[in-house]
Amino acid sequence: MMNDPLGDMLTRIRNAQMRGKSTVRTPASKLRAWVLDVLKDEGYIRGYDKVAAANGQPELEISLKYFEGTPVIRELKRVSKPGRRVYASVQEIPSVRNGLGLSIVSTPKGVMSDAAARTANVGGEVLCTVF
Repeated sequence: MMNDPLGDMLTRIRNAQMRGKSTVRTPASKLRAWVLDVLKDEGYIRGYDKVAAANGQPELEISLKYFEGTPVIRELKRVSKPGRRVYASVQEIPSVRNGLGLSIVSTPKGVMSDAAARTANVGGEVLCTVF
C-alpha cells in the first residue's frame, strides 16, 4: 500500500535521473498524468505514454530529458504531503528561484503551473516545486 502516490512518482523520476535512465515507469493515475502534462508543457520532460504492465495494470512510461548529459530537472520537491497539506491563495503561490523554476498547483480549474494559476487568478494546493 502506498500513502503518497505523487511523492512516489517524483522519487522515481529523481532516482532514474541520478542513474542516467532515459525512461522510468510508474503506476498510472489521473493526478500523476496531470502533473506530467504540466512538466511536459514546461519542457522538463520529453513526454509520457500510457502502457500496460506485465500484470495488466496501466502504467505511465515517462521519457526523461537531458541537456548535454545532465538532467533538465535539477530539483524536484514535494510540498504538500498527506500529513501536511499546503494551500496558497493567488498572492501566496510560491515563486521558485525567482521565477526560474515552477510550482505545480492543484486548483479548482485543474492542475497547472504557478504562472498559469496567477493568470487564471486561482489558488489551490501546492503539490510540488521543480527547478
